[in-house]
Amino acid sequence: MCIYSYSMRRYLVEESPFSHFLLSDTRSSVLWLIVRVYVGWLWLEAGWGKLHNPAWVGDAAGTAITGFVKGALEKTGGAHPDVQGWYAYFLENVVLPNAEIWSTFIAWGELLVGIALIVGLLVGISAFFGIFMNLNFMLAGTVSVNPIMFTLGIALVLAWKVAGYYGLDYFVLRLLHRSVRPKNILAP
Repeated sequence: MCIYSYSMRRYLVEESPFSHFLLSDTRSSVLWLIVRVYVGWLWLEAGWGKLHNPAWVGDAAGTAITGFVKGALEKTGGAHPDVQGWYAYFLENVVLPNAEIWSTFIAWGELLVGIALIVGLLVGISAFFGIFMNLNFMLAGTVSVNPIMFTLGIALVLAWKVAGYYGLDYFVLRLLHRSVRPKNILAP
């Protein structure tokens, strides 16, 4: 049962046909499949490389991230620093003392985000964690492919309803929809 009055119509904003097609129409899911697999492959490659590098996960775990953080901390000086003071504080006082844990989290996080995006599992959530990592890499003064992955990740989050249509989300979202959707207590 939907309670809807004329006075509520004044506050509704119609969605444009273009945004509806891009973010809600399953015909656009082929485009999102290509974007999703591309971004997922980049994450998978990055995570796989780190998991097989002893400087990230292994005997010398934490060595690589320590070097990365020290390089970022060098970018905090000047009139327009690449790394802001508050983020440098976080890197110096939270990441550096726990470099082994952070390097393991990053390596596994990149791998898991990559796998989830490639197979289309909870694409919106997976892409969110990817853009969160990209944001942190950019805040640490690294550009590389991070802005591109960040932008594509935001697009995947916006298109979460159809981005995983050709993937596990086709089944998972339907299952979640049925199990999480509130029951109508007024229906007979």
